[in-house]
Amino acid sequence: MTTTTLKRKRAKAFSVSEVSRGSNLAINIFFWFYTLLCVIPLLLILAVSFSDEQRVQLNGYKLWPEKFSLGAYDFLVKDWKPIVESYGVSLFVTIVGTLVALTIMTLYAYPISRRDFKHRGIFTFIMFFTILFNSGLVPFYLTYKQGLHLQDTMLVLMMPFFVQAFFVLLIRTFFQNSIPPALMESAKIDGAGELRTFFQIVLPLSLPVLASVGLLCTMNLWNDWFNSLLFITPDGPMSIQFRMYRALLDIQYLSSNSQAYSAIMQANPNFQMPSETARMAMAVIGIGPIIFVYPFFQRYFITGLTVGAVKG
Repeated sequence: MTTTTLKRKRAKAFSVSEVSRGSNLAINIFFWFYTLLCVIPLLLILAVSFSDEQRVQLNGYKLWPEKFSLGAYDFLVKDWKPIVESYGVSLFVTIVGTLVALTIMTLYAYPISRRDFKHRGIFTFIMFFTILFNSGLVPFYLTYKQGLHLQDTMLVLMMPFFVQAFFVLLIRTFFQNSIPPALMESAKIDGAGELRTFFQIVLPLSLPVLASVGLLCTMNLWNDWFNSLLFITPDGPMSIQFRMYRALLDIQYLSSNSQAYSAIMQANPNFQMPSETARMAMAVIGIGPIIFVYPFFQRYFITGLTVGAVKG
């Protein structure tokens, strides 16, 4: 076999997307290092939450507890019933809010993604305008409290997230670029109406963007505490994030108010109030359940589902 033939075979085997071994090793090292930067803070939070408060105050944070202690969790879950109720509120708001938000936003994004919809430019501009300008906090508060009278309801924790302009435009762009027009025309020729085309063709082919937007909506709803601060009274449905926020304020108040702390010590001489460890325990309690959402959505983060949907 001649040298020219070998060169030709090597040229044919080479792909533009290929990288050298050295570059591949450097890329892997970089992402392993980046992964450690993301994982180590989580491990540190977990370790400190199971550490003894006095050791943390004396020696600082450690990746492994110097003295194992459940004092921070005992302090937070002494009255466990409100925490369970708050978990139930957060789960309900997150699940129902995400489903309703995905439904509304996809129903809005689908018409403005169709080129045969005459007014799609107007509705797209209305949605884009809300990204650039908003009414502010006071009109927002007055609308939900005095206009809609939704104070102390779980609906007020979900409704502000039902339509998010950036997600609507993201879904619209996916519909435009990833749903083949020929497939839509084929469905129309076969007698499928708009609703049938949307639910049986468009949505099944849009699982990647729906999973991505659904995950982001889930994170927004689960981590939200500000709407609870505005609209929820102590007797109303309180999310787990807002309850942890109130517990943190109580700890800060006792730490800064010696008289209140002395009164508690007189009533209970064995009382030890965690500060740093309690903050980390709150973070663990707050982020715990949401970690299990990632594996469910990750399987749909695969592009190219529409490849081959239309025969050439």
